[in-house]
Amino acid sequence: MVDWDIRPATRADLEPVVELRAVVMRPDLERLGRYDEHRVRQRLRDRFEPAHTWIIEVDGAFAGCVALRPAEDAHWLEHFLLDPRLQGRGIGSAVLRELLGRCDRAGVPVRLNVLQGSPARRLYERFGFEPQSEDPVDVFMLRAPAPAPARKP
Repeated sequence: MVDWDIRPATRADLEPVVELRAVVMRPDLERLGRYDEHRVRQRLRDRFEPAHTWIIEVDGAFAGCVALRPAEDAHWLEHFLLDPRLQGRGIGSAVLRELLGRCDRAGVPVRLNVLQGSPARRLYERFGFEPQSEDPVDVFMLRAPAPAPARKP
């Protein structure tokens, strides 16, 4: 297994995250006819909240990010980005397992949206996310908190 960790984000992390978003999202946005070099970056700049964002590091180096934003009825999993060179090594699954475990212990459902046709949808489905609605661009998904493990008598 690859040595990874997550740490709280700071404002200084914004531009590396913005550039990673442009790289990671480009293939899906191009497929959907929605790639705009400026917009893909500006949307993250406009919504970046360090207080709800973690930076993923692999072997001590920047590798991605993920946000878990509290909302009224659930937490929103957002900006889950991992350097394409590191995808497929179990890092995304491990990070997701860690964050969802926190939500499960707190009894909080998790929502997200994923682009239509994105391979990331399979990852989310493996972790129990179920589609709730969709439009031509996004699939909106929800994961109920996992039940607490039964205690041994």
